This record gives sequence, C-alpha cells and structure tokens, in this order.
Amino acid sequence: MVFKRLLGSLGVGGPTVDTVLDPAPARPGSALTGQVHLKGGNADFDIDHITLELVARVEAEHEEGESEGVVVFDRFTVGGGFRLGEGELRSVPFTVVLPWETPVTELYGQGLGIVLGVRTELSVAGAKDKGDLDQLSIAPLPAQEAILEALGQLGFGFKSADLEYGRIRGTGQQLPFYQEIELTPAPQYAHQVNEIELTFLAGPGGMEVVLEADKRGGFFSEGHDTVTRFTVGHHDVRDWNTEVDGWIRQLVEHRASYGSHQGAYGHGDPYAGHGHGGHHGPDDHRSGPGMGTVVAAGAAGLAVGVVGGMVAAEVVDEVGDFFEGDEEEEEE
Repeated sequence: MVFKRLLGSLGVGGPTVDTVLDPAPARPGSALTGQVHLKGGNADFDIDHITLELVARVEAEHEEGESEGVVVFDRFTVGGGFRLGEGELRSVPFTVVLPWETPVTELYGQGLGIVLGVRTELSVAGAKDKGDLDQLSIAPLPAQEAILEALGQLGFGFKSADLEYGRIRGTGQQLPFYQEIELTPAPQYAHQVNEIELTFLAGPGGMEVVLEADKRGGFFSEGHDTVTRFTVGHHDVRDWNTEVDGWIRQLVEHRASYGSHQGAYGHGDPYAGHGHGGHHGPDDHRSGPGMGTVVAAGAAGLAVGVVGGMVAAEVVDEVGDFFEGDEEEEEE
C-alpha cells in the first residue's frame, strides 16, 4: 500500500510524489532500493531536493507511564536540483544503505508487529512537504536468524516485539532506540524465568547480543531482572543450539548467583539513557500492541504468528496514522 499525496504546502496544482520500494525485504546494514515517481503540476516547479526519512513507531517509558510516537532514525537526500515541467512524469531511482541497527520487522515471512516506514520529503521552491509514506520490511541478518532459529529449536516461543526509546548502557548502540524481542521460556527454564528479552545491536564488524531474564518472584521476594551480553561475527559458523543454550544457562546462573541484587543497569528515565537489566514490576510485560501469545518451536525454529494481531495491511495503516498525527503536530 502506498500513500500518494498532493504536496499541500504548494496548494492545488502542485506536483505529486509516489515512492515505490523494491519488493524484497531489505536487511540491516544493506542497500534499500526503489524509485521516487514524480508527476508535475499545472506549472513548472524547481525541485530543490528529494529526501527519504526512515521512521519508526517507538515506545517510551516515563514517570507518567508509557507513550508512543514516531522517531526519524536516518535521512538520505536522493535527488534534486532540476526543474519538473508541467505534467511531466519523472522517476528518480535510489540506493541507500540502512543503519546496522535497523529493527527486524519479519521472521520467516511473518510480521513481528514492528512499524517502520520510509517517508519522502520534497523541497520545491523553498517549500517542504512530506508527500509519501511506505511500509519498510526488514528481514534478519544471517546471524540473527541463526540465533532465533536456535532459540526455537531449544523450545523458546515468540511472544512479542517492540521498539523502546532510550539506550542500553555499556553497549555500542547507535540509534536512539532499540528492539526488544520477548520470548516465552523453554520448558526446562519455565520454573526460573517468566520470559527472555533479546536485543540485537549490529555493527559493521559484528553484533552484540543482549539477553535479559525476568525472574519469577518467590513467596518472599519480588521478581527482578538480570542481563548478559555476547558478541558474534556476522559470518560465524557455530553450533548455534549449543552456543545459545550456553548463553541462556549463563544468564540464569548469573541471576541465581546474585540473588536479589538489583544490578547496575536499572530502567531509569528513558530520555536520560535507558538501561537494561533493572527491576521490573510484576505487571511490566512489555507486550507489543496487538500481539497475542504465540508459542511454536521445533525443526522450523522460532515460529511467529499473531493471535488477534496486526496483519500487514493494518501495520501499514498504523504507519499512516502515526504519520498523519506526526504531521499535524508539526503544523501546530
């Protein structure tokens, strides 16, 4: 689905813009390709520049609770410096490189409920207008897919995924938010943790894997979190099932060894730096919007499904809704 839009700031008779992304899902750190299609208005217009913005729906925690909003996490100028004639049709092809930390939106072709978009801004004769928005689909990197596959084969199930505003202290995180993938525990760990939260922080030289365990609270103690970090190469060849199971065991053992210790990575004000591994209250499940509980594991790895959740078209509509709301705020 594509949101075609008349450039409102130029009034009736201005040019229109329609950006079409190539259909195959892109991957973090790789090229995103497509074309910006322009149609001239009822007069000639000078196109100063064509800019693509990568936008994401992100959740933020603060003292009043949680809120959601749109974050622009990269911008690319892909064209401009020409005159678009009256009624002229022109296509501008583009190739841009996505940030390495671009969130994963799908696994095995199934959506995770993550909302990303590409918004096109046209600057014409000094006036700027955001004229088009498209859904952005991102498939996992090979190492990310291998780790998720191993978790599925070990018995973990997909619960939800979301984007959290803030930073994980002690990591090389670059974007102002990070992705959390929540997993239901494998049977052998179900008596020790409620869920496992997984974050990938990829970069040119490899990837940090951040695992957080939300421990079950006992009769005399509250539940609390612990966190561990691991580093892998993009093209590592490992026995991933054994490797990942070792990570989980280390995470659980680390938690047990510290008892009720609160750790140094508390969840504070997200705008001051969002830390991984602090205390969560018993009701803090961080479920993604519209996502139901999905449990499936086996030979196909971590299976993803949605019970009463968002299908692809609804995700695009939600991107559009956030885009409209964001633009209204800017106009105010």
